Amino acid sequence: MPRFMWFILAVAGLIVGYLVYGKIVEKVFGADDKRPTPAVSKSDGVDYVEMPTWKVWLIQLLNIAGIGPVFGPILGALYGPTALLWVVLGSIFAGAVHDYMSGMLSVRYGGANVPDVVGYNLGKIAHAGMGVFAVILLLLVGTVFATSPAGLMAHLMPEIGIDGTMGAFGVWLAIIFFYYFMATLVPIDKLIGVIYPFFGVLLIFMAVGVTLALFVEMPDQFYAWADWGAGNQHPNADTSAPLWPLMFLTIACGALSGFHSTQSPLMARCLKKETDGRKVFYGGMIAEGFIGLVWVTVGMTFYDSPDSLLETVKAGTASKVVFDSCSTLLGGLGGVLAILGVVVLPVTSGDTAFRAARITLADMLKFDQRPIARRLMVAVPVLALGAILSQVNFTTIWNYFGWANQTLAGIVLWACAAYLFRKGRLHWICTVPAVFITAASITFILWSPTLGFHMDIGVSRIIGAVFAVLCLAALLLWGKKPVEGAPENV
Repeated sequence: MPRFMWFILAVAGLIVGYLVYGKIVEKVFGADDKRPTPAVSKSDGVDYVEMPTWKVWLIQLLNIAGIGPVFGPILGALYGPTALLWVVLGSIFAGAVHDYMSGMLSVRYGGANVPDVVGYNLGKIAHAGMGVFAVILLLLVGTVFATSPAGLMAHLMPEIGIDGTMGAFGVWLAIIFFYYFMATLVPIDKLIGVIYPFFGVLLIFMAVGVTLALFVEMPDQFYAWADWGAGNQHPNADTSAPLWPLMFLTIACGALSGFHSTQSPLMARCLKKETDGRKVFYGGMIAEGFIGLVWVTVGMTFYDSPDSLLETVKAGTASKVVFDSCSTLLGGLGGVLAILGVVVLPVTSGDTAFRAARITLADMLKFDQRPIARRLMVAVPVLALGAILSQVNFTTIWNYFGWANQTLAGIVLWACAAYLFRKGRLHWICTVPAVFITAASITFILWSPTLGFHMDIGVSRIIGAVFAVLCLAALLLWGKKPVEGAPENV
């Protein structure tokens, strides 16, 4: 079988997953169009705004995508073809389930943010801790998703710098933060809802254009060095890049990402009816999985070896991989449009990350967000913190984001599992991925030589597995216990 068929089979797997498993998940949850959505029952013209389903889906996709399904899969490609399996299976059985359940629970709880969703299902202590954790993660996300597109635009248009005052990177960073300021404040349908369709065209051109170019320009080089029998193909496999757990934290947004649960409430507040949730939340993650699949394929096709890919990453982060591959595969104008499509991904997640941080903090402080003065009171300090964090080394911020992201995914999946368990429904659709990603996150933080406790990798793996099993035992023993203060009949 020609190796390009791997890609076709992987895409087919994502489609079948949406059509079959997506319906199963929807049925387990029990979507009901007789229930009014928050967009209808709590309309306020700012955050609770009913919008067309196609637009809600597109905004959701752009919100959740960021640089995760581009940079993460590029780095994940270093591990070899196992990355392909994680993108496909992770998207279908973990990421899309996580996104659907967190989004639909937000709908049921009246547009609640992730701290409330977690608190209503895991208790008050989890609620308090999740509020702080979610805001920190959103700040990290907003910062990462400002510096990465600024770097790409500086590559594309280096002449925009101001001599003696600010380089191209600084100018683009300032422009992006100004846009974030506006997008954080204005009603969601007045800026984000207007410009996202244009951004969506660039995104689709990037993903489809790069894919077609690979088939036209290098059909015989597909997965040139991918070897299913070689195990971990990362050049640093024996020193600093173990497949478990590192690959499952490296490829996050292209397979499973806790950040998505912070974004889903934005669209939960704009959904017309509950049965649209599968299209918006589950379908949005499947579409992001396709983008991740494209960039895993670029890593294993455009470069003739994992060493060559790693050297390019070291020379200019994953941004250089994007710049080099798009420019070569699509030529001048096509390359520019494709790069702009990649720029759109983080920008359209960074703006909603800061918006979600503003809404989450406002909910915690009980601030009415309809008056613009109240929005400014929260938005200004949030963006100021983001600007300060943007001066920290990108790799450091990215590493902390990666661990926090998957840790949040685990917590949210446990909350969703507890909800289903109390309802007497098939909680295993959430429990199994929760066990998996919890073990990976705990193993990573215990082992990591840069962020964690520097423990032996073997010992870390055992402790991670035991901790995940203990979480499962806690769910099965106490998961049916009602949570004080949780809404009834949800």
